[in-house]
Amino acid sequence: MDTQIAVLGAGAWGTAIAKVIADKGKNVIIWSYETSVRDDINQKNENTRYLPNIKLPETLKATSNIEEAAEGKQFLIYAVPSLFLLDTLKKSISVQSIREGKTVIAVITKGFLPTDNGPRLILETMEDYLPGFFRQSLVYISGPSHAEEVSCGKITGLIAASENPKNSIRFRDLLKNPRLMVYSSLDVRGVQVSAAAKNVIAIAFGMLDALKTSGKADMFGDGTESLLLAAGLNEIQLLGKALGATHPETFTSISGIGDLDVTCRSVLGRNRRFGKEIIERNILEKYKDIDDLLARIDEIGYLPEGVAAAKYIMILAEKYKLKMPVSVGLCKLLNREIEPKKFCKNLITVLDM
Repeated sequence: MDTQIAVLGAGAWGTAIAKVIADKGKNVIIWSYETSVRDDINQKNENTRYLPNIKLPETLKATSNIEEAAEGKQFLIYAVPSLFLLDTLKKSISVQSIREGKTVIAVITKGFLPTDNGPRLILETMEDYLPGFFRQSLVYISGPSHAEEVSCGKITGLIAASENPKNSIRFRDLLKNPRLMVYSSLDVRGVQVSAAAKNVIAIAFGMLDALKTSGKADMFGDGTESLLLAAGLNEIQLLGKALGATHPETFTSISGIGDLDVTCRSVLGRNRRFGKEIIERNILEKYKDIDDLLARIDEIGYLPEGVAAAKYIMILAEKYKLKMPVSVGLCKLLNREIEPKKFCKNLITVLDM
């Protein structure tokens, strides 16, 4: 099989993106850390663990050999969660086609990455490990999307952001179809910040929603949720500017308000679900602080990326002296410094815009 396209990461989003490409008749190989997921894809044409009830095309195959997946590819997409991205990158960069700069690389992971100099954006951190060919040439893909909907052909929009316009267009053309609209952007930093920070706001939104729908807090309504969204967008813009976002319209487009809205309001959102379960199941009770939560995050059964993002945003807010009460307050909540219901009840004063 002449496979020129690889996706590293067989979670829900990685599988959905691989399916989008394979549905266009292209051969795609997806790397799965878990051999059970690999076998499911190869033997049943399904990913029953992460994307159940979705039939995958015959042109999509899986491997658990990361060198086999990455070697000789024209297009390579990193799709593993942020907690595992650097480890995956280090395992894959030894292949010849990457060492020689023959591969065009994109990332669909959301979040920040820890470094010796504090948390940094994903692409700039990856550039430190990749050969110099890739500097200012990586592509970051994000937008208001859920794997479950994209894999079913629901109309969705994405942004392919890169400082190299040609590479942005390459991935735009690779992914787009009549139901998946893909737009190009030069604002790599703004798109990355929007993708990471919106998950933090979504956890707070889920908590608020749980209190609203339970009837235990009649002070919260639809307007309160919109107030939280507006305050959250303000914080995302503030952080984006501090980290070098170049286009203000990034935050008012699909990668900004669009992604924030769907992450907060959709029942498919993992971060929103986690926020609801903080209230409904007291899910934080067994963790002593945010580091303990991150170390045992697999116990939850799904991965709310906003937990790690909250920790890193608090560090960045302190570094750049930014007023981000929702994000910083949520980090303190996850660190068990304040109680969930107290945080929600204080939202009236927290949401001071």
